[in-house]
Amino acid sequence: MNAQPVPPAPDQQRIPLWRIAGTLLSLALLVYLVYQQGWDEFRRALSEVPLASFVLALLLVLVSRLFVTLRWHALLRAARLQISFGQTFKLTFTGLFASNFLPSTVGGDLARLAGAVYLRMDAGVVAASLVVDRLIGMAGMALLLPAGLGMLLRAGSAPAPAAFSTAAGLPGLKWLWNKLSGFACSTAQSSVYWVKHPAGLGLGFLATFAHMLLTYATVWVLLKGAGQPLSLLTIGGLWSLSYFVSLAPVSINGLGLQEVSIAYLYAHFGGVSMQTGLALAVLLRILFVLASLPGALFLPGILSGRRRQA
Repeated sequence: MNAQPVPPAPDQQRIPLWRIAGTLLSLALLVYLVYQQGWDEFRRALSEVPLASFVLALLLVLVSRLFVTLRWHALLRAARLQISFGQTFKLTFTGLFASNFLPSTVGGDLARLAGAVYLRMDAGVVAASLVVDRLIGMAGMALLLPAGLGMLLRAGSAPAPAAFSTAAGLPGLKWLWNKLSGFACSTAQSSVYWVKHPAGLGLGFLATFAHMLLTYATVWVLLKGAGQPLSLLTIGGLWSLSYFVSLAPVSINGLGLQEVSIAYLYAHFGGVSMQTGLALAVLLRILFVLASLPGALFLPGILSGRRRQA
């Protein structure tokens, strides 16, 4: 068997200074918004969510990650790569952990690719599967984008809350259109193989829909616990907007930018209080980090395997 090229380690990927600056600015904006609402009000909003709701939300996030694993596993198996679901599970959670704790220019995808190469899988096919995996996730989120844009258009003439006036610089519709256009082109180029094997592609989409539903249910549980529930359609439409805003390459792994966009959108267009919007954003980040912790168990083995192949 020919030796596979070994991807560089996550810590060898340089992070541009402007992305570091963007991350710091996003976090500073988040802190400013909390400060403007009042720290006591923010703490009260956090405490309004019962522990039982938080635990249920964590369980929903963990199950959603299983469907993320299933999506990639379906693509790998459709490409005739010999990998068990358990191995895909380890690689997926390693990638989630790397995205949260080992930020780099490509984040968790590099960790997944390195782990797959360690398992002696074809690096080119795995890299293509990672691209298609991302694109399926984006396609799923794009389905509810019209609902989110409709909320923006209906509220277009309403003044933004003063606490969020500094967030007016969030990426606009032109940037979103360019992103979606590029996404369509990438989809056509990267999914050629899987289009010829529709079973794997179809299972990947089904897994994405399950992941999305569980994500929306997570938000619903937290808002319900805070006494300000929204419909799943409203949650999904606003989440799709936040998802695409967070893809803007201005911060590391969307840190800060994701929280600000969630708080802004759910407060301004969802009708929840500003404090609850901020609490929701912070609680979701905590949940996503906690759900990625199992990956810490698998990362050392992948890194040691990478060093042996270097």
